[in-house]
Amino acid sequence: MNINTNFLKLKDSYLFSTIARKVDAYSKANPEKKIIRMGIGDVTLPLCKAVIDEMQAAVCEMGKKQTFRGYGPEQGYDFLAEQICEYYARLGTKIQRDEVFISDGAKSDIGNILDLFSVDNTVLIPDPVYPVYVDTNIIAGHNIIYMDATAENEFLPLPDQEVKADLIYLCSPNNPTGAVYNRQQLKEWVDYALNTGAVILFDAAYEAFISDDSLPKSIFEIEGAKRCAIEFCSFSKTAGFTGTRCGYTVVPMALEKDGTKLNSLWLRRQTTKFNGVPYIVQRGAAAVFTQEGQAQIKQNINYYMSNAKIIADALQNKGIWFTGGHNSPYIWLKCPDNMGSWDYFDYLLENAQVVGTPGAGFGKNGEGYFRLSAFGDRDNTRQAVKRILSL
Repeated sequence: MNINTNFLKLKDSYLFSTIARKVDAYSKANPEKKIIRMGIGDVTLPLCKAVIDEMQAAVCEMGKKQTFRGYGPEQGYDFLAEQICEYYARLGTKIQRDEVFISDGAKSDIGNILDLFSVDNTVLIPDPVYPVYVDTNIIAGHNIIYMDATAENEFLPLPDQEVKADLIYLCSPNNPTGAVYNRQQLKEWVDYALNTGAVILFDAAYEAFISDDSLPKSIFEIEGAKRCAIEFCSFSKTAGFTGTRCGYTVVPMALEKDGTKLNSLWLRRQTTKFNGVPYIVQRGAAAVFTQEGQAQIKQNINYYMSNAKIIADALQNKGIWFTGGHNSPYIWLKCPDNMGSWDYFDYLLENAQVVGTPGAGFGKNGEGYFRLSAFGDRDNTRQAVKRILSL
């Protein structure tokens, strides 16, 4: 028996374990202090009524012989996939039913998609970055090169024509920086991928938070993208499905290599390794796209974005540089007084009892930066901002 030694190349998940250890130690030493957590990437509002109603109806169906359902299609039920196609149509993009694959979340598919690509691929990943991009490619044994996302390029790196990559990870709105690509910038990436034969793996998990109509929510809004991109999306932050688990991946029919369609490969992979998302969950996800569901999730999104505005306004008042907070639930700030990421973490915890996420945990270019999340409770957000302003 031989193991995949690539697992041994992974760093320990020190970021959140270190945060937990520090917070736990402070809490035990200061039991009278109320700690407010703003590093959370999880949602805090419940599922909307339209979703709950549909899921409860689906549960009742599963309790009757006439309407009971067993194994469903691995690529998802038509009633949900067709709603997703209609959503893309409202964005001005035509997506076919058989290009949509329902999954248990974007995180799973972002890692699983690597089954389609051989080990000799070179992968281009931004730094700072969502750690899943890096870790899944280390496990797969791919060669990784990094593109610098810095304040100088507003944390939105563009193609370097001298760099040759086979797979390219893009996330917009970005986690952790909150930066959002405009149409011209994404067009540069699409043109680069078409010219070099690369595939863009586009993470659109936070697209619902974009309120500026001039900004693209899908890479398929860009001409030529269907020939060079795969898009991953999720109901987690859009509709509170972090614990319910549902997302989708779009693999266009036009995306192929030497006559082989990647759509066919992904379909084969899913039917072999995946049994599909539960019917009850998919019924709930379909309710998100109804008129009632859209109105209700918009209320939740507006709640989080109001939190983001509270945080952003406070940072502006303090003269602290940041990105995000607009069209994104994350705020990526420059640590005051040239503090290091972990120094600022300790400073906020000890002096304001506020917990965020040190930027250094997302890559070398994250050093000196800090991520705050707008997914918390409104009263806690206001209280945390008040404490930060008092420092």
